[in-house]
Amino acid sequence: MMAIDKRENLKAKSFKELKLLFKEKKEPTYRAGQLFVWMWKKGVSDISSYTNFSKKLREYLNTHFYVGSLELCDYLVSRDGSVKYIFKRETGEKIESVFIPFEDRRTVCVSTQVGCSLKCSFCATGKMGFRGDLFGWEIVDQVLQIAKHQNVRVTNVVFMGMGEPFLNWENVKRAIFILNSNFGINIGSRRITISTAGIIPGIYSLADFPLQVRLAISLNSALQEKRERIMPVAKKYPLGELKKAIEFYYEKTHRLITLEYVLIGGFNTGREDFLALKDFCKRLKVKLNLIPLNPTGNTSFSTPSEEEIYRFYNLCLSLPLTVTIRESRGKDVKGACGQLAGALL
Repeated sequence: MMAIDKRENLKAKSFKELKLLFKEKKEPTYRAGQLFVWMWKKGVSDISSYTNFSKKLREYLNTHFYVGSLELCDYLVSRDGSVKYIFKRETGEKIESVFIPFEDRRTVCVSTQVGCSLKCSFCATGKMGFRGDLFGWEIVDQVLQIAKHQNVRVTNVVFMGMGEPFLNWENVKRAIFILNSNFGINIGSRRITISTAGIIPGIYSLADFPLQVRLAISLNSALQEKRERIMPVAKKYPLGELKKAIEFYYEKTHRLITLEYVLIGGFNTGREDFLALKDFCKRLKVKLNLIPLNPTGNTSFSTPSEEEIYRFYNLCLSLPLTVTIRESRGKDVKGACGQLAGALL
């Protein structure tokens, strides 16, 4: 029988908690910064290698603690250069993350939950159901491990993988602070983006968050009935209340929100859809990101034709805001928007 490791995971502790740990051991509190550098900046898990700690301190830490990490199970390289990673947690569940290199940006798309409870009908993750929240350290470890595997410095992080970030907000906040910390991954807050299906309390909470992270909202229809059909969460958080939250967020932060609009063939690309979108965007300080549906195995929906995509795009160009069509990366390895968890089903 395998012995159970009863030691505590140092990565699971916040910077404040580490300072308290060292203070209780009569060590200077700057040790917390040194430890963060070893764990998060250098990515070293072997405590005995922490040479700026005394031998006595290293022995104490090794006796009572360990430095945890996700297990890299597999990775799939896309023809476009993106790489989908599959990691295993200490508890055995698997999650997926994506490395997306493009020009001078090296972006990691991270998961925040195992599965998702929202059951958006166009998203593969929703088919899994909800299996659990990730800890803050597990969210950051996706970035750290991918950076080490690719031997690059990650420049951007998007919370657009498996799960709804605002339904695991406390752990997401912990992750953001480590990602942004000078002692940690050291990514500028404006290079971190949270994507939500429209969890309104989370939008209000982010407006008060001290770091200037970016916000994207998965809209997908500005018609309430249609949005409810593909996003059950819209019943709880209707479009009218969502618009109020967007207005509040901009008034409080003066940061543009990105509206993500997945284009579903023959469903949300007609003139009435455009007119509803036009009305929804009135008075809003937003930009619009059109995302052609990526295949997920749901035969109820189809990817729109190129003609359908550009017809809707040309209508949207009349709106007084920036409109772009997002080219999905990693489709051939099921690593694109809406496809994560495909390898796990």
